Amino acid sequence: MSSTTLRAALVAAASAAALAAPAHAQEKVKFGTNWVAQAEHGGYYQAIADGTFADCGIEVEIVPGGPQVNNRALMLAGKIDFSMGGNMLQAFSAVREGIPLKVVAAHFQKEPQVILTHPGAASSFEDLANLDTLFIGDNGYQSFYRWMMTAYGFKAETRKPYTFNPAPFIADVKSGQQGYVTSEPFAVETEGGFKPDVYVLADAGFSTYATTVETMQATIDAKPEVVKCFVEASSIGWANYLYGDPSAGNALIQADNTDMSDEQIAFSIQAMKDYGIVDSGDSETMGIGVMTDAKMQDFHDKMVEAGVIEPGLDLSKVYTTEFSNTGVALETKKKLVE
Repeated sequence: MSSTTLRAALVAAASAAALAAPAHAQEKVKFGTNWVAQAEHGGYYQAIADGTFADCGIEVEIVPGGPQVNNRALMLAGKIDFSMGGNMLQAFSAVREGIPLKVVAAHFQKEPQVILTHPGAASSFEDLANLDTLFIGDNGYQSFYRWMMTAYGFKAETRKPYTFNPAPFIADVKSGQQGYVTSEPFAVETEGGFKPDVYVLADAGFSTYATTVETMQATIDAKPEVVKCFVEASSIGWANYLYGDPSAGNALIQADNTDMSDEQIAFSIQAMKDYGIVDSGDSETMGIGVMTDAKMQDFHDKMVEAGVIEPGLDLSKVYTTEFSNTGVALETKKKLVE
């Protein structure tokens, strides 16, 4: 039994909003995340801690990711039931390769990717193109930076490789650095002694969903009630985590990742709220986890224009809104914020 499952047994269950009809009694489900346990996974841990998964009939074990863990591969091999995607580019690629998986929810309405600068070094997102150096990783250079070049005129020669060490950025006041809004600003403030300016790519038009839930088409076909339970309970978990008391979820996160500090968790939660990472735009009226055809098409078209993906992808094979667009978390949020 994982530390998550063991710890969850010690946490008192709280009543959750009505979900789908119960799945097979306490069916065991494994969910693989894309990194070690952190606040960015808080909604799923909260749904365990509150008993929200159990209320609709599933027992969820979270399988943390990490540098040597490929949970998507484990899902393809049938070892886990759901995996956490990054942004939609991964799902686009999977469908292009003929892999029969689908995105069934998007719990981040915004990609948390940002560009950081020293205070006052730029006046707008467009002005970032005038910096001497932008530290961008290889994956970023092949994805969002290509969009930045196409949409805003950024130059390839401005980019230098980012090695996930903030020291070069901290030392160069005329540089910018990629990061996640929930993480790198905290590291820079801690290590560099200054609060960086933050430019969110999503607010500049990089319109992908992120922190998606993926599963195999075979799972949807064979166990639609389990998929519905997992998606809806996760969305409620996110509402409880962000707008209620997250301490029970945080206890499970720290049980799975003993290096995670209270300070980092608090920073990440506040950043998700401040920047609308989980709950903004469509989710404010349609519920956490929602996906829309219009937004999915918009991001696809931008990536085609930027040369990141080839045209002709059948988006109907990439995702389904059958489970994500039920608005089940709206009532939970309403009760918590009123």
